[in-house]
Amino acid sequence: MPHAPALLVLDMQNAALAIAHRPMETIATIALLRERARAANVPVVTVQHDGPGLEPGTEAWRIVPELAPGEGEKTVRKGSADAFLDSDLGPFLSGLGITEMVVTGFATEFCVDTTARQALSRGYDLVLVADGHTTSARPDVDGFVASDRAVLHHNAIYRHINFLARSIRVLPAADVDFTAPQAPDHA
Repeated sequence: MPHAPALLVLDMQNAALAIAHRPMETIATIALLRERARAANVPVVTVQHDGPGLEPGTEAWRIVPELAPGEGEKTVRKGSADAFLDSDLGPFLSGLGITEMVVTGFATEFCVDTTARQALSRGYDLVLVADGHTTSARPDVDGFVASDRAVLHHNAIYRHINFLARSIRVLPAADVDFTAPQAPDHA
């Protein structure tokens, strides 16, 4: 099957921006990566979370303006941390023949992690964009690690996850190449 990536932008909504760690840096990174995906004719899929405090149509629910989907780009609505669960994401990707998910967004240890693992379980190769995901801004309290450490921790985990017959790479946005598959990156 030929290499066919899709860029996934998870939950970059106004409510997330209000509580995110390094929100402007993450938005800028994803916006540049999205422009490169578009230039390479790679589908960009924006995922939008519905739920308490994120009711459709509210300002909190809206995608941040810098990452609003372009004309003709797919938006997927979800109600859990898993972007595949009870959504049309899987059928949409299958219909396009997608083989690799390039994952970005909010929140690292919840929706980003859950969706990335589901992508692997569903047969997709994975690129976790090391500087393209973030979590909530918080100190090292209440059982959660500090924000910087959470992002670094998940990047390290994905560098060491081993999934048979899957390529898993953790790359900074600048190193993401939408044109050619790479050999698996397992340490």
